[in-house]
Amino acid sequence: MKEKCGTFFIVICLFFSTSISATDKLYGKEISGALSIRIADLTSNPEEYVDKLVKIEGLVDDVCPMKGCWVDIIESQSIETIRFKVEDDVIVFPATAKGHSIVAEGVLKKHSMSKDQAVRWLRPLAEEQGEVFDETSVTEATVFYQIEGVGATVRDLL
Repeated sequence: MKEKCGTFFIVICLFFSTSISATDKLYGKEISGALSIRIADLTSNPEEYVDKLVKIEGLVDDVCPMKGCWVDIIESQSIETIRFKVEDDVIVFPATAKGHSIVAEGVLKKHSMSKDQAVRWLRPLAEEQGEVFDETSVTEATVFYQIEGVGATVRDLL
């Protein structure tokens, strides 16, 4: 009887662990044991994490409307946001991911641009969002940080 109870318990555990993750959707590679870091820590001290593999958790705040090649991830504790960019057409996030929990892993990269490069980069981003881009709003060179994605799991996404 003891063996049957033990077997039954294992079966029940497997059933629930499978059903909990049944609606999670993996994009790219499986999440590994990378350094787990809060988004607020990344944004307040990005130089400490540049070129390091990091893992973050949050909510999908926005999704690239053109190709699904990036998501903005917001941290609920601090409302800090960071962009998680993946290779075009390799990983595609659906618009329905917006508002879902996400665990994402990638390498934090620093991007430095001259004023002209920033204008050329920001113009299509504004167009993607259906916004009018004012070139005069860019007054100097720009530095930004984003996570270049390896893999992500979006929770409760059917």
